[in-house]
Amino acid sequence: MGKITGFMEFSRVKETYDAPQKRLKNWREFVHTLTDDQAKQQGARCMDCGIPYCSNGCPVNNVIPDWNDLVYKQQWRSALDVLQSTNNFPEFTGRICPAPCEAACTLNINDDAVGIKSIEHAIIDKGWAEGWVTPQLPLKKTGKKVAVVGSGPAGLACAQQLARVGHAVTVFEKSNRIGGLLRYGIPDFKLEKSHIDRRLAQMEAEGVEFCPSTYVGDAANAEEGLTVRTPESLQAEFDAIVLAGGAENPRDLPVPGRELKGIHFAMDFLRPQNKVNAGDRVVKQTVAKGKHVIVIGGGDTGSDCVGTSNRQGAASVTQFELMGKLPDEENKSLTWPYWPAKLRTSSSHEEGCERDWAVTTKSFEGKGGKVERLVAARLEWFKDETTGQTKMRQIEGSEFVLPADLVLLAMGFVSPVKNVLDAFGVGLDARGNAHADTENYRSNVDKVFAAGDMRRGQSLVVWAIREGRQCARSVDEHLMGTSTLPR
Repeated sequence: MGKITGFMEFSRVKETYDAPQKRLKNWREFVHTLTDDQAKQQGARCMDCGIPYCSNGCPVNNVIPDWNDLVYKQQWRSALDVLQSTNNFPEFTGRICPAPCEAACTLNINDDAVGIKSIEHAIIDKGWAEGWVTPQLPLKKTGKKVAVVGSGPAGLACAQQLARVGHAVTVFEKSNRIGGLLRYGIPDFKLEKSHIDRRLAQMEAEGVEFCPSTYVGDAANAEEGLTVRTPESLQAEFDAIVLAGGAENPRDLPVPGRELKGIHFAMDFLRPQNKVNAGDRVVKQTVAKGKHVIVIGGGDTGSDCVGTSNRQGAASVTQFELMGKLPDEENKSLTWPYWPAKLRTSSSHEEGCERDWAVTTKSFEGKGGKVERLVAARLEWFKDETTGQTKMRQIEGSEFVLPADLVLLAMGFVSPVKNVLDAFGVGLDARGNAHADTENYRSNVDKVFAAGDMRRGQSLVVWAIREGRQCARSVDEHLMGTSTLPR
């Protein structure tokens, strides 16, 4: 694949960014796509590995060596065809996926992986620019109707696959716009929403019907102003139902002072800003301007809070992580080709943020019902000699206090919101997710399927796309007895 000696001749070339002082002035994307020549050079570096660990490391099993080779040969249209054969939305993953494929790349043994994500980004952007991404219409209609509840990446991938084999698909979404996590969970500076809009236009041309501002479940749990569809009405109208909502139940922090104003879950902070960027009027939006912001949680959502706070003009931003600081480099002989545990610094961190590790929050303090300070302490992690478990304990005398006008809880999600699952009578697994396996994605309720975060728990967009695609095949088999869709 690529050029036989390419990996020895060429080094890894990364996508470039606008400077922080420039990108902090707006909400637009700031990553520069590789030029054709840069992408060709990266494609040249792909090796004839024999076993494509990159493809195995990719949740959707992208055929990476093939499209690397095609980009090296500048056969961009063919590269796009190969890319789209496994991934419905490479414009999303090419921007926001953490690239487990690159961790699995053979060249990553030398910490010099092929820039797979940047090539993917270049292929799909060229495909849109050249007009090669067009609706894929079914050869015939089946007469079967499928309801998809939730319009995040899992629901959209499932809906598109089912529409392409001729089923009539309707997507229901409780938010006022379609896109789920892509629309309101990911800041615009990482994913501009025009990418979602043009993909939705393609899907509409393929026959998918979208119903935003629609709550599926019991009317008593619906927000005011939403159209309500009951499980009974969907079961009567549709031949199959796919539950593809998100893991929306955030992990809380029950410490003294939690009730003070100014302490918010991350999504309650991120979502309104995306709505404002889209032109909506948000009453009493929480903004970070002039405030000392503390973000609790060291993952991607925490990083998004950092970038958003800086763009809103925060006085300072500090991010805590309960776990200890990871090493800058992993021990590749122990981890490769698997996803390594190592320190990662995001573009938001580079824009300005104090980071700290092995810190626990003891309490919040304030006056007048408003948070003003956070009391924290340092931890040490150790292995219990009896059980072998890794445990933590507070370091004596390590307490410290930081000013905190705005605290954002970004500690992940524990499960889907139960209202929808309970309304359908879907059984739960031990973690509170919809109980369905990856063989057929069926729940315990007749003709009701589950996929994405609602089934597997909080995960990556690329995993959601995989789940949506695989669930679509299972639904198609259920309706037609067999399926031509890929797993």
